[in-house]
Amino acid sequence: MDTTGMLDEGLQRLHRSGPERLGRLTNHAPMAIEALAARGRAGSVHRWLDRYARKLEDFPPRVEPITAASWEPALGDPRRAADWIDHFSREIAARPWREVLTEWWPRLLPGMYGGSTHPVIRVGHAVRTLLAGDGTEPRLTELAHGLGYWAARYRRVTCRLSPPAAGGASAALDAVPPIAARGGGFAARLDHVTDLPAWADAVTDPHAARDRLAELVRAATYRYATHGHGEETMLVHAATAPNAVLRTLPALPPALWAPSLRAAWAASAAVTAMYAPPEPAAFAPAGSLTPEEVFERAVRHGDEHVIKLTDTALDIGDARALAAALRCVELSEPLRWAVSCGSGTRQRQR
Repeated sequence: MDTTGMLDEGLQRLHRSGPERLGRLTNHAPMAIEALAARGRAGSVHRWLDRYARKLEDFPPRVEPITAASWEPALGDPRRAADWIDHFSREIAARPWREVLTEWWPRLLPGMYGGSTHPVIRVGHAVRTLLAGDGTEPRLTELAHGLGYWAARYRRVTCRLSPPAAGGASAALDAVPPIAARGGGFAARLDHVTDLPAWADAVTDPHAARDRLAELVRAATYRYATHGHGEETMLVHAATAPNAVLRTLPALPPALWAPSLRAAWAASAAVTAMYAPPEPAAFAPAGSLTPEEVFERAVRHGDEHVIKLTDTALDIGDARALAAALRCVELSEPLRWAVSCGSGTRQRQR
């Protein structure tokens, strides 16, 4: 738990900004700074935000308030992002945050694919912080922003489920058929995901679901070390989206754990289908680096996806997971930062 106040200050800076930029790209800053604070690097929060600031946009305009009678038609409407964030801010101010989360989690779970899975990841980071310590106003507001973003970007996907893949999560990911259409962004590719193995469909026991979910996070993280070159940014979400769900389970009643596993599996498998490379790369071990040293490399690199995948790798904590984090550092472009240059700016790279 961060006791320096840096995370709360960073979140307050960010809550003046919208959840997206350019109408489609996610604001990753709340997730990244939560990972920094959770890993003992709260002192880097403002410095990292200064580098990321060029990617932020103003908070979006409001349309009309969302109410208990009007929420369903607004679900999945990105123009209503501010209305949704306002709605969850009011809900969390009036009731315990776990109560609000428990009510809305099953409503939002089928739409996990919207926003390239970033909304559920943002919620997972917010919940981890709330579970770790005091529910300060900025941390509660962050949960409202995450849930509001999820509701605004809600998107269902209907896939045919093939017979269950044999073996564990690693074998199941290997069995995911890649889509034929390889062009376009996440939303365009998602339209072509029609067939996934039913690896998690038969699990009903809550504790078995939790164990399966942890296994999926581990397998997807390991897989990045050899398959991340298929798309170095998007394949991060095959691991970080199910890990966000795993982090949220302790705040949810056990009856919701098995449905959460099924949704997380479908999201991870869909990302795998959309971006899997034709052939795996050779595995490169992490060597003798400690988890702290690997996270330091991620912080110096600065890219938000590198930081978040490394944060997930540290949840697992073994050498194969650290190798995946280092592979992400290797494949990804470092975060650029703007410096003043006369009357304009130029971009520099660390």
